Amino acid sequence: MPPALLDRAGRPVADAPLAEFVRGLRGAALTPSSAGYDEARRVFNAMVDRRPGLVVRPLDEADLQHAVRFASRHQVLVSVKGGGHSAPGHAVCNDGLLIDLSGMRRIVVDPKARVAVAEGGATWGEFDAETQRHGLAVTGGRIRSTGIGGLTLGSGSGWLERKLGFTVDSLLSADVVLANGELVHASAREHEDLFWGLRGGGGNFGVVTRFEYQLHPIGPIVWGGLLVFPRDGREGAVLRAYRDFMEAAPDEVGGAAALATVPPLPMIPEAVQGRPALVIIPFYFGRPEEGAQAFEPILRLGPAASLVQPLPYVEAQGLLDGANPAGLRNYWKAGTYPVLPDAAIEALLDATARPVSPLTTVLVQPGGGAAARVADDATALGWRQAKWSLHVLGMWPDAAEDGAQVAWVRAVDVALSPWAQKATYLNYLMDEGEDRVRESFGAHYARMVAIKDRYDPGNFFCLNQNIKPSGRTAGVLG
Repeated sequence: MPPALLDRAGRPVADAPLAEFVRGLRGAALTPSSAGYDEARRVFNAMVDRRPGLVVRPLDEADLQHAVRFASRHQVLVSVKGGGHSAPGHAVCNDGLLIDLSGMRRIVVDPKARVAVAEGGATWGEFDAETQRHGLAVTGGRIRSTGIGGLTLGSGSGWLERKLGFTVDSLLSADVVLANGELVHASAREHEDLFWGLRGGGGNFGVVTRFEYQLHPIGPIVWGGLLVFPRDGREGAVLRAYRDFMEAAPDEVGGAAALATVPPLPMIPEAVQGRPALVIIPFYFGRPEEGAQAFEPILRLGPAASLVQPLPYVEAQGLLDGANPAGLRNYWKAGTYPVLPDAAIEALLDATARPVSPLTTVLVQPGGGAAARVADDATALGWRQAKWSLHVLGMWPDAAEDGAQVAWVRAVDVALSPWAQKATYLNYLMDEGEDRVRESFGAHYARMVAIKDRYDPGNFFCLNQNIKPSGRTAGVLG
């Protein structure tokens, strides 16, 4: 049987230093023969089936520093797992060291200062539960099992973005373990360049152990739900009306439209179940009793099912959980669009008329609002002026269908490409190559490389939407 842990050259790490490393951990270390190993390496996307040589689950920052220094010293490939929702599976490596942050998920809320400090292994469901005890929130993931780390570092899109901006727009500071094992604090006053890069640069610069967020009064009750419009020939008119409505809507109006197959739920008319539909997902983040009035132009279009009501914010955050279960095979495409003209809507509806999986969803997400009023250069990932985003979430259970399912997702993306801008939301990308990453950062890319040169000149953190260092510097930490 081959050695469990290999270095980047494929050579086994010697037993003595490996044993010494494990003895120095306070948290758990799992080998391929350990109970819990398979669960630790499992991620949201079932297409990802990688086997790390060792899984470590640090209990605190000292543990994490110990793991990073060991991996750096022995040239071991490292992946970092928070919620495990990265569709390309960046959380898991083959033969190297998987750092599983699930042992670091403490959340502390200061309701008077409206500040929350959360460790990097927490999920959005856990975070929202704590902040909503005080009627506070920050823009978070649309699936509750999503990790706060990956979503935040990719900029952080969520239902609240038109009201509050992206997640990074409320990030106050971050504690980061760098490639050399040093722990630094990044904020608007310390390591300012790193703080700028963390806000949209993905996991390129280090492992964030603690995020500090400014919270905002939201909930505990909001207004929202689902409006189901069968694809009976009216869907084009409904989607055009929704586009026009959202482009003129106030910040309190949020949500998205989705092209999906209607599940067999008891509250949905049987005639609609199992059929492709246009589903409007409306949210109103003002006074809940004003939600129906705010969405009156859409409600009067006559949905076949109207499942909208006042509901707890934590339930709103879990509205799509059932449609995005872990363990399915996933392939995604995404784009952002300065405008969404009638021709683009027609192309989208034509491309999605015959889905090959009833589990696949195409989200049509409005931009604008608070997120668009932040300057593009305020954070690492720009493209804030795009009025629309499209996220094609291909999902299916059977590996034998991979070819057909991937082809369908790509075809939808190609159909909308005439209207897409080059940049897109980093967290929605698959492994699409260096050029796609460069395009998504656009004018910011050279600045990102300079930050990479300073904080990770050896590209230790390479399992991400990677920004390659220039190779011209050994790194100088201030």
